[in-house]
Amino acid sequence: MTEFQTALDHVHATLSDLREQGVELRASAGALARLTDTRTAVVPATPLRPAPLETRSVALHAGETALNRASGSKAERLAALRGPVLGCTLCPHLAASRTQVVFGVGSPEAEVMFVGEAPGEDEDLQGEPFVGKAGQLLTKIIVAMGFTRDQVYIGNVLKCRPDMPPGESGNRKPKPAEMETCLPYLRQQIDIIQPRALVALGATAMEGLLGETQPMNKLRGRWHEFNGIPLMATYHPAYLLRNQSLTEKRKVWEDMLLVLERLGKPISEKQRGFFLAKG
Repeated sequence: MTEFQTALDHVHATLSDLREQGVELRASAGALARLTDTRTAVVPATPLRPAPLETRSVALHAGETALNRASGSKAERLAALRGPVLGCTLCPHLAASRTQVVFGVGSPEAEVMFVGEAPGEDEDLQGEPFVGKAGQLLTKIIVAMGFTRDQVYIGNVLKCRPDMPPGESGNRKPKPAEMETCLPYLRQQIDIIQPRALVALGATAMEGLLGETQPMNKLRGRWHEFNGIPLMATYHPAYLLRNQSLTEKRKVWEDMLLVLERLGKPISEKQRGFFLAKG
């Protein structure tokens, strides 16, 4: 079977799936004319314009459908996903302002996956999530849990750094429409890895994953669920950099102890005593 025939089969299968889900597919008059006119040699290029959100959702669903049919190891399936994500232009303003897409790092066989909101300046430059000061603190938390950074998986709801208005610096919160557009990529990563537990780092990550808009003090300390996978919400490491009291550190650590218990990992007395006031 030729590569063209393989690609054509994927297109036909995807279209069939979309029809089964009630998605109405229409072709433009120009497209129909080109299909019926065998004399057409070259179609003139037209300027690229941002697709409506509804069209983006259909396109991303088609990508999910094709990926879910892909065979191979988890590492191979993640590698197959990486290319489309790195070349994504569904949010033209983010594609124009980013240095690079931040795909995610870690083990395809990870038992636990940490999810942040979006890359910052350091992540945009290095192409890896959580590499700045907040990332260094996250690494310390991961090590305290008994893992290495290579044994877990780390990603973001948004794969591009949110652009800033001209003349302004820093990082802004991702917009709901941006997160909605990018979430299918994260969903595919989760579907491939199938971690035994997810950890949402910060309220914005919870908003992107579940649409939750409650403050973190109402969300943390109890289990949620994302696509059938247990989900623990906790404060973003950047919050701990701003609020370094033992009380706040202990809250995050208690959430991590719940994750370790859920995974059935042994917990030492030393670990149980982290960030407790010495009596």
